[in-house]
Order: sequence, then C-alpha cells, then structure tokens
Amino acid sequence: MHQEVTLIATVAVSFVCAAIFGYIADRLRLPPLVGYLVAGIALGPITPGFIADSSLASQLAEMGVILLMFGVGLHFSTADLLAVRGIAIPGAIAQIVIATLFGIGLAEWWGWGLGAGIVFGLSLSVASTVVLLKALEEHNLLDQASGRVAVGWLIVEDLVMVLALVLLPALAELLGGHAAESAAHGAGLPLWLSIVLTLVKVGAFTLMAIFLGPKIVPWLLTLVARTGSRELFTLTVLAIALGIAFGSAQIFGVSFALGAFFAGVIMSESHLSHRAAADSLPLQNAFSVLFFVSVGMLFDPSILVREPMAVIAALALIIVGKSIISFAVVVLLRYPIGMGLTVAGGLAQIGEFSFILAALGVSLGLLPSDGQAIILAAAIISIILNPLVCVGAEALHGHVHHRWAAFCARFGHSKYEVLSRELERTRAINEAREREHQLEMEELIETFPLFAKVDEDSQEELLLLFRPKSALPGQRVIRKGDRGDGMYFLSFGTVEVQLAEEDIRLEPGSFFGEMALLSGGRRTADVVATDFCQFLVLERRDFNMFTAKHPALRQAVTEMARARTARNVMRQNDREPSKVAS
Repeated sequence: MHQEVTLIATVAVSFVCAAIFGYIADRLRLPPLVGYLVAGIALGPITPGFIADSSLASQLAEMGVILLMFGVGLHFSTADLLAVRGIAIPGAIAQIVIATLFGIGLAEWWGWGLGAGIVFGLSLSVASTVVLLKALEEHNLLDQASGRVAVGWLIVEDLVMVLALVLLPALAELLGGHAAESAAHGAGLPLWLSIVLTLVKVGAFTLMAIFLGPKIVPWLLTLVARTGSRELFTLTVLAIALGIAFGSAQIFGVSFALGAFFAGVIMSESHLSHRAAADSLPLQNAFSVLFFVSVGMLFDPSILVREPMAVIAALALIIVGKSIISFAVVVLLRYPIGMGLTVAGGLAQIGEFSFILAALGVSLGLLPSDGQAIILAAAIISIILNPLVCVGAEALHGHVHHRWAAFCARFGHSKYEVLSRELERTRAINEAREREHQLEMEELIETFPLFAKVDEDSQEELLLLFRPKSALPGQRVIRKGDRGDGMYFLSFGTVEVQLAEEDIRLEPGSFFGEMALLSGGRRTADVVATDFCQFLVLERRDFNMFTAKHPALRQAVTEMARARTARNVMRQNDREPSKVAS
C-alpha cells in the first residue's frame, strides 16, 4: 500500500472493526472496550488478512493516552475525593502496595527481575475507569455512597499511577532496565541526583500548573467562547490539552500523560468545564478507541496456550486477590459490609492504565513481552467476567444481609452515617452552584422575555457575550450623535431617554441602543441614569454575530425598533400641532 494512504487505511479499518466488534460486545452485554480489543487482535500480525501499521497505530494510541488522561483530569473532583478520603486514600494505597507485592512474588517465581515484578504488580493493581463507571451505572450505584467511594478509590489509584509513570523512567536503570530516551541527557549523573532532578522538574511543572494554569486557561476559554464559534472553542480545548502535554514533555521532561492530566485538572476549574468536556468528548472517544485497538494489536493469543498458568495466576490476583484485599480494607476501617462488596466487585478488573504501564515497562526494558501479553490476556478476561463478579458480589451481599441482618445493620453504621452526611454536604454544594447558575438563566429570561426565542445553549452563550456595566445617578449612558457601540439591557435601576419632545422613562427589563446598531447610523438621543443602574451590554460585533445566527431574534428586535420609532414619530406629530395652536 502506498505510504500516503497508510494513515487513512489504518484509521478507517480500525474504526470499522472497532464499531463492528464493539456492537457485538454490547449485544453480548459486555463493555464495548472488549470489542475494541478484539478488533485490535483481528488487525494485528497474529491473525490473517489485513494487517494495520503497528508503528502508526502506536502514535495514534499515544494521542489516545493524552486525550484519555485529559478526560480523567477534566472530571477530577477534589471535593468528591476529600469527601471519601478516610476510606479511599488508605484503601487504594493499601491495595496497590499489597497487589504489587503479590505481583513481585509471581515475577520472582517465573524468574523475572525486580523491575518486571514492580511493573507487573502495578499493572494488575489499578482498575479501569471505563469498566467501573459502566458497572456502577448498570446497578444504579453511581450516586450512592458505595459508588462514590469506589470512584474516589479509583481516583487515588489513577493519581498513584500518574506518579509511577513519572518515576519509572528515572528508576529504570536501577531496576534492571535502560533509561528512557528523554532521560538520556542525564545518563552520566548519579542515580539519586537523576531522581531528584526528575522530581524537581515535576514539581516545577506542578507549581506552574497550579498557580498559573487557573489564571490563564479559564480566561483563555472565556475569551474564545465569547467569539460564539463552537468549532474554535473545541479547537482551543484540544490545543490546550495537546499543547500542555507536548510542552510539559519538551520543557520539563515529564510524560505526555502527566501533562494531559494536569491540563484537564486546570480546565476543570473553569465555569466552562462542562462545555469543554462535552465538546471534546467525541474526539476523546475516537482516539480512546484507537488506543484500545492498538493495544489489541500487541496481544498475542498464543500466550493462552504457551503460559496458561501464568494467565490464570494473574487473573486470580485481579479477581480474587484484589477483591479480598479491598473488602478486607473496607471492613478493617469499620465501614459496612455491603460497601466492601461493592468496591471489591467493581475493582476486580484492570484496564487502560495497565496497558499504559505495561507498554512503558516494555519500552524501558523492564517487562518482557510475555509479561505484556499476560497482562493483556488477564485484562480482557477480567473485563469480560466483571459483570458476573458484580452480580455475584450483589448476591453475596443479599445472602449475608439475610443471614445476619442485625449484625449487618450495626456494623459500620456510625462511619457510614458520617460519610453519608459528608457526601450529602458535597452534593448540596454542587447542586447549589448549579441551581445558582440555573436561577441566573431563569432571571435573564424573566427580565428579558425576548431571549426565550433562543435555545438554552444560545442563552449560555449570551451570558458570556454580555459585558456588565453600571452607571451612577445623573451619569450619561449614551450620548446623542455618538456611533452605536452596543445594545444595552437594563437589569437594575431606571434611565431616561431624553428626546426633544419629552423624556421617556425605562425600567428593568427594557433595552435601548438597538436603533443605531440596526441602521448603522448615529445615536438619536441621550440616555441618562436616574438612579444607580446595572446593564448587560451586547457590543456591536457580538450583536451582529449573535443575531446573524438567530434571525428570529433579529427580526423581533427590528420589529420592536420600528414600533419604537413609530411611537416617537407619533409623539413628535402630536406635539407639533400643540405648538402651532399655542
């Protein structure tokens, strides 16, 4: 195949196969992720037929990792994590440590080195966000205390894995591998100095992200959102995500994954984060699919025949070992048994971070290719079995509660009540913030019924386009003869439009200044504030841009302006005969 169409062929065939196998997986009541992995296997070198370009697919997969980590950061909630910190932080760390130790033990048993054991154990210790959220949604647990704990637990796991992605390249040589290409310049430094240098770079990047990011990124998003161009806003979101990821790797030497994660965290602080998430979601999903397809291309099904006991051992650690560990941690922390079973069932699988860690381990010479194949096989099987594990955990909870109802009712009740109150407080704060924004929208429509002619997304856009302005009593808001610079919407106070015939009083809910914008002429009257006033100003450029997209609104404004002009002419005509009579 010609080189110039390799990219098109790889992307096209990957999407087609992923769509087909993803649909089949969904019909079998399995996560579509399983179908994407199977599509990768079908396109890989192991199976006959079309073979996709694996090197090109790996670059597309890197883009998928960046957008995947950007999505994780964008949905990261500090408030939610703090609400469940008492159980999620110690629980996740304990599970990672114990599971990693078991992974090191298996690696030693198979004759691998310490570095391979650490990568293998870490890969088996972290669950898939995609699979967990789907499991919680299917059982209506996402908004329950148990579901919130499971999500918080997974956030801590993700944060630990982000740290592992940073430290593994620095520690690769010590653990028996080779230094990453990005760290080659520091090969002559002592190990401790290399680690310190890595941590200093990460710390410098983190400080910049924490202190500069929240000041620059939200401002930039608001600036672009005010243009009213949805494609430009989406492009800016992606430019920030990819730009921070690439820039952090080039300047600070940190991974693309860490840079993308912090880009998402920074953007989550903006009031436009929901829109950013919604607009970037299609591209995140598309490249995430390519990531899973590329992972499937690396899978060697023969590992199931060559190393069946190794795959079974890894699978046992994921499903049985991790479940026992997480359940024991929850119970030892004196939380309810039902919560322990929910967390244990939901986390009894591995996914995207495991693939990223395994690929990094192979690239650093820490993990043998068979180790990556074992991780992939165990991941696919654990994801397929996870719905059954969750159903089994739910059935076991029902059995235990029926058998020892009094004990289950008492055990962990006090801590559960404290946790429920904390989660309720967090939920109330989030709901109050959303309700405040909704009230702002409702107040806008109530004050200016004209805006009911546009949809909710356009009303959101209007709030961004408006520039607030105030005026003191006696202050001239508009001067006769000036060029029309904007349309004024009076939200508080009163003004007087000073015509030659008489003064017209306008109250909240009124608007003025539209005639000069529509006609392109000069202002025909002075407008003076009679008390303290607050306005929402739609500037000329924004007015023309917004009304061009909403012709019904422009028509309504035009008709009101004509009616107002007709009334002014009528007043003038009524006044002229009285002058003649006098």
